[in-house]
Order: sequence, then structure tokens, then C-alpha cells
Amino acid sequence: MSEDDKDPARQVIADYAQQFFRYFRTADGTVYAQKNGHPVARPIRSQGTTGSHRQELMVGLFHDGHGVFNGTALKEALDLIEALALSEHVQPVHIRVAPGLDGATWLDLGRDDGQSVRIHPTGWTVLTPDPAEVCWRRTQLTGELPMPAKDTEGKGIDLLMRLCNFANADTESLAIAWLIGCLGPSVPVPAPFLTGPQGAGKSTAGRMLVRIIEGMSGDLRRAPKDEENLISAVAAGWITALDNLSHLNPDLSDLMCCIVTGAETIKRALFTDGDVHRSRYRRPLLLTGIDVGVIRPDLAERLLPLRLERPRVRRTEAELWVEFEEALPVILGSLLDLTVKVRAADAETPTDLRMADFAHLCAQLDIATGLVTLHAYRTSLDDLNDDVIEGDLLAQTVLKHAATLATGTEVRMTSSEWLHCLTALYAGEESRPLPKGWPTTGKVLSDRLKRLQPTLAARNVLIDWGRSRTARYIEMTHQPTEQADQQDSLL
Repeated sequence: MSEDDKDPARQVIADYAQQFFRYFRTADGTVYAQKNGHPVARPIRSQGTTGSHRQELMVGLFHDGHGVFNGTALKEALDLIEALALSEHVQPVHIRVAPGLDGATWLDLGRDDGQSVRIHPTGWTVLTPDPAEVCWRRTQLTGELPMPAKDTEGKGIDLLMRLCNFANADTESLAIAWLIGCLGPSVPVPAPFLTGPQGAGKSTAGRMLVRIIEGMSGDLRRAPKDEENLISAVAAGWITALDNLSHLNPDLSDLMCCIVTGAETIKRALFTDGDVHRSRYRRPLLLTGIDVGVIRPDLAERLLPLRLERPRVRRTEAELWVEFEEALPVILGSLLDLTVKVRAADAETPTDLRMADFAHLCAQLDIATGLVTLHAYRTSLDDLNDDVIEGDLLAQTVLKHAATLATGTEVRMTSSEWLHCLTALYAGEESRPLPKGWPTTGKVLSDRLKRLQPTLAARNVLIDWGRSRTARYIEMTHQPTEQADQQDSLL
């Protein structure tokens, strides 16, 4: 055959690629390649160490006898494929957990053969998902999970609780509820904060909870110093676990709120002037630490405190992890069994809690098991409200002022008048100096009260804003305890 009769190398590559791979794009315009019949997708522009599509294509061409091609031919072929894929239908890719058809969800086991767990209220099974239904994305953080055990009769949950040092049964039930929530891609779950005295095994328990979902390669990490690095870590895995926190600055606190309930970041795309790259994320978050200091009210509503206690009998690290790894298939199987029962349970959704989806899950867990998880969740939120108040002198001063009001009395003043009133109450007759961060203007006071509004409402002090003919005002009402209880029961 003459040189003129040979197909160009880029044509050989493009024909081979379209024969053995399926190409599609996501909503942000990224083009992915998926081997026919296999659920794992790789971005065609990826050069990552988890295996790029370029490498996958080169290996396939070599093994099938087409030879070795130079970089120019591969680049030209991939440029053409990328352009053609931009006209294909949009399909999302998922990390670890994904929604499926008919009310099912999927759990990626991280296996090379693509086998995954399909979870449905009627049961769970291990199989390879249809690529048209689920497309998995893998990163270096995607560890392999063992094949879950069948017919465990709940033994795995007991094994897990025996390995962790949770303080009481309520804490154990909240940990189980969080794990079940992690298997639901559409359920935002509060971030468990594992706390307790030094030596209580907080980091070890955190690793165990993470590795049930992420495999034995899952681990805790230090909180990144900037927002961009934390978002990159969040986007590359399913559960983000931060270890040994001792302080939460306002920026990190706000970012954690976004991670739990979902947000989007936009930054300039590389090597462009006007194009942008969008990153949407909502991930389970786990924290450990003895004490993080002052907790902001908006983060407190998104936290799930799990207290641990020091074990009476110490074990070596090696013995502990050998036992956990051996028990992991049973633990995962029991968790899947319980998840099926919980999703099949019919429960009303509590409408008075911020994380209503998780509260509904707690109610379902109670019906399926007879536990009191929802009550434990409410109690934990009350404890967090106490922590917020103890760390905020303005909140303490507002409650001190409200205690002087007759129940049901409404007091209206402008923000400047409230600032003068509360400042005088805090300073007292001895005119003690105001603390750092005390509001300096009526506007700052109004903004602080908006943050504290849910916390104060939990202590029967209602704050509202309005406008009269002459000026705006802030209204404070000391609600009777009986009336508050009636409203909670109606909710």
C-alpha cells in the first residue's frame, strides 16, 4: 500500500476512539470519555495520575495492534472528538454516590470492573450500572471498598459501635443517621463534630466513619489555609474530613456552611481571558477537635456534635485497624441493610428545624429501629445554642434585657436606641469597658441580631424588623414558654 492510500494517524485514532468509547459533556462543558459498557468516565483533557483518557487510548491502540502514535496525532484526534462531543446530550458525572432511576441511589465501590451498589427501598444489590444511568468520576481520593456482606442481621453496626468510643446511645444513633445520610446524594447532612477529652480516640473514630464510605485509603486532613485549596479537596472526594480543629475563623466557618448545604464557585478558566470554570459542590463534612472556640450561629445549625469518652482499655493501633478492616464488609453490609429499612419507613418531616431533610431521616430511623434519634438531634441543637450564647456577649446581654420584660411584651426601638440600651446594660454602673467586637453603630447591631435571631428564638426571645412612618425599628418580644411550646407542637 502506498503512503497516499494510508489513513492519517489522527483518523485511525479518531475511528478507534469512536468505536470503543462513548463521549459526552457535562453542564459545565467538560467532555468525558466512557469505555463502552463501563460506568467510569474520564475527562479527555485530564493528565492526572489516576489514569487519563489519553493514556487509556494509547494503551488500547497498542494492545489492539494499531501501533504507537506520536503526541501530535493524539492531540489532533482528541481535538476533533472534543468538538464533536460538544453537540452531544448533557449528562452529569458523580463521585462515590449518585442518584439512579426509580428512586434508587448508587454507591461506587471504586473497583476496576465498575461494580457498584444499587440501593432501593425494596433492597440493595451489587451490579454494574448502565453507563446511560450512572457515570462515575474517579480521583486519587476514590478508594476501593470491599464487597459488602449479605444477611448480617445488624452485626456490623454493633461491631462499629464497639470500635468507637461514643459517649452514649444517643450519640451512636446520630452517627448512624449521618452515615445513612452520606449514602443519599440529595440529602444535605449536618457536619459531625467529634469532640471529647484528649485521648478519647476522636481522630480514630473519624477515620473509621470516613472509611466506611471512602475505603481504607480515606483519611483525615488538616484544614487548608485558603478557600481555593479547601474547595479543590472537597471537589475531589465525597466526604471531606478535617482533623484537630482548634479555631474557626469567620471565613472558614462560612465556607463550611456552603459545603454542607451547597454552593458554587466561579473562576477564570486556564489559558483564557473571558471564559470561566464553574464548580458546584455539596458534600458531607466531618470535623474533629477538643474545642473550636466561639461557634457562629449559622454554622451551629449545620453541626452534629458527637461526644466521645476515653476508653478504659487501650489497644495498639495495628490491632484496632486489623479488626476494623476485617469487619468492614460486615459493617458496610449492615449499613446498607439499615439504609433500605430507613428509606422504606414513612415518617413526617419536622418543619421547625433548619436541616429538615436530616431531621426527616432521623424520624425514619426512629420508626425503623425504635431509637430516639430525632430527640437526640434536637437536644444536640439545644446544646449548640448554649455554646453560641456562651461565646457571644451580645447574645447574653439581649437575654439579660429580655428577662426584665414581662412575657408577651413587645418593645420597639430604633437600632441606635437598642445599641445605647444594650451597651448601658452591659457596661453597668461600674462602666466596665466594652469587649472587642462589640457593635459600634446601629447598623452593625442590626446585622449581628440577624445572625443571632434563630439562637435567641430558641430561648423564647423573638427579634423582628419593621418600619413606622418616621423610621425603621427593631422589635423584641419575650415570648411565654407555654406559647413557644404550643408553636413547636404545631410545627
